[in-house]
Formats: sequence, C-alpha cells, structure tokens
Amino acid sequence: MKRKKIGTKWLRILSAATCMTLLLSGCQIGDKDIVISKTLNNRQVFKIDRSICELKEVKVYLANYQNLYGTAYTINLWQHDFGDNSLADYVKDVTLEELTRVYCMDLLAESEGIALSENEQQNVSDAAEEYYDSLSREEIFYMGVSEADIEEYYAHYALAQKLYHSLTDGVNEEVSDDEARVIEIMQIFVTNGEDATVVRQKLSNGDDFAAVANNYNELAAIQVTVSRDDLPEEVEEVAFRLDNDEISQMITTENGYYFVKCLNKYNVELTEENKANIVEKRQKEAFDDVYNEFVAARESYLNVELWEELTLETEKDIATNSFFAVFETYCGDI
Repeated sequence: MKRKKIGTKWLRILSAATCMTLLLSGCQIGDKDIVISKTLNNRQVFKIDRSICELKEVKVYLANYQNLYGTAYTINLWQHDFGDNSLADYVKDVTLEELTRVYCMDLLAESEGIALSENEQQNVSDAAEEYYDSLSREEIFYMGVSEADIEEYYAHYALAQKLYHSLTDGVNEEVSDDEARVIEIMQIFVTNGEDATVVRQKLSNGDDFAAVANNYNELAAIQVTVSRDDLPEEVEEVAFRLDNDEISQMITTENGYYFVKCLNKYNVELTEENKANIVEKRQKEAFDDVYNEFVAARESYLNVELWEELTLETEKDIATNSFFAVFETYCGDI
C-alpha cells in the first residue's frame, strides 16, 4: 500500500484521552499515576523507564510552542494581560504531553526493532543544521543547546513518527461514499411530548419547516451538516434515507423527539474530506491498540519541583517557531 505524505499530522491526530498524557492536575500516563521523583537532578524533567528527558530539550519545545500558540492573527498574546496564567499553563501542558509521548513511542520503537535508516539519519542531521543556524545567540543561550543536541531531539521525533507509520501502514484506506457521506439538514428537537405533537401537526399542515424550527427547536442550531455517528442512531437511520427537500415523520429517541428536513443528501466536497477523517480514525485505533498496552507497563517519574519552577521567557527575545516546520521539510516522509 502506498503511504501518503502526512508530515507531522501523525502526532496531531493522537488524542490525549487515549495516548500518554502528563498534566500537573493529575500526573498520569494513560490510566497510571506518575511517581513524583526525588532522584532526578535539576537538569532532568522526567524519566520513563530508563529514558531521561533533559531540561534543554523541554526548552526547545517550550520556546517553539510559546511562539506558535502565543500568536493569533499576527497579535502577540503575551503582550496582553488576561488576568491568569492559562495560556502559559496550556503551553507547558502541551510541551510535556508531546515530549512524554515521543519518549514512550521511542521505547516502543526500540522494542519493535524499529530504527532510523542511514538516509533518514542524514535527513535528521540536515534538519538540525538548518534549524540550529536559524537560532539567535539569545535563543541558544536560553535553550542551552548545541547542533548535536538538536539532531538528537529530531531523531527522537523522527523515530516516533516512523513507529506510528509502522503500526498504521496496514490500515485499510478504502472508504465508500456511503460510509463517508455528509448530508445537510434542518432539524427540530423537542423534549416535551405535547410540543412534539404540535410540531408534527404544523408540519403535516404544510407550515414552513424553518419557521416551525425557530419557534420550537431546543438544539443550538437548526441547519447543520452531519456524517455517520453525528446523530442518535434512530435519527441517523431516517435522515440518511431522505431525498432532497423531504421531511421525516416524528422520530422518537430516548431523550426526546426529532424532525428532520433534508437539504442536500450528498455534499460532495465534505464527503471527500470526511474520507480522510475516517482513515485517520482507523489509523489511530490501530496505533492505540498496541501503544496503550505498552504504556500501561511503563514506569514514569516527573521532577515536579523543577517543572513547577520552569517559566516561559516571554519577555526576552525568544522568537523561534520553526522547529516542527523544519522537521517536516526534511523528515516528513519518514
């Protein structure tokens, strides 16, 4: 099967609910509590089995994430006072989540006998050279890194990506039009049986569906696009059989009563996009089957004191944000 280029998307589609997550609010890896370590030194942030993540690698991720997440529509969010540390806490959480995930994936790759080829390692080296050359003196000083360090961090990231591809390459990428079909509908939902009776009578009398919906619908939206599994099972079964402009009878569910009007029984553009989403979901499920079992057996330790003391350097001239983009340029096909 030919693998399509997905670059860094392999990490974005992994869910924090099913992959390893490290948050200070719970400190867990999967469903397992992380041990607060007193043996890690003041340059070591966490340890998973025998693998230790150093503070300087964490700072590379922090610096990039603070600039990627700290800018919206060209506005520097760090220059605005929102009254709390929510953005900084979010950047730290994302950093810790991504790095712990990569480290655990690298351990799994090693156990599976997966390693970078000579050519892949050369791509990693080329990426490291370009990224390191892009750093200012102040950024290098803040991170405390050499070019060899950047090469090591890219190798961690590349090996995790190679593992993901290895575990998902056998996934069936064929998706039928009907499985991926996206339809456009108007909907009315009411919880009260008396209201449902009134709505049914009005629609039977030929009242305008949108007008009735404006008066009775209890959902947040009237007109929506939906795919399989977006609606209650009873509603989906009816909605996906409707022709354009056809209105359903009253549909009784556990939570209330639905009425559906079909506006477009086959949105071609959204259906094609949904095919990719379905393949990604299959890949994630295939990956999770192996990954979660592996994660459950790992021993993990967090240097909480060091982590809590670590702050983002938003006041300094730390502007780097290309760590992941450079990786994708050189290593997106690994």
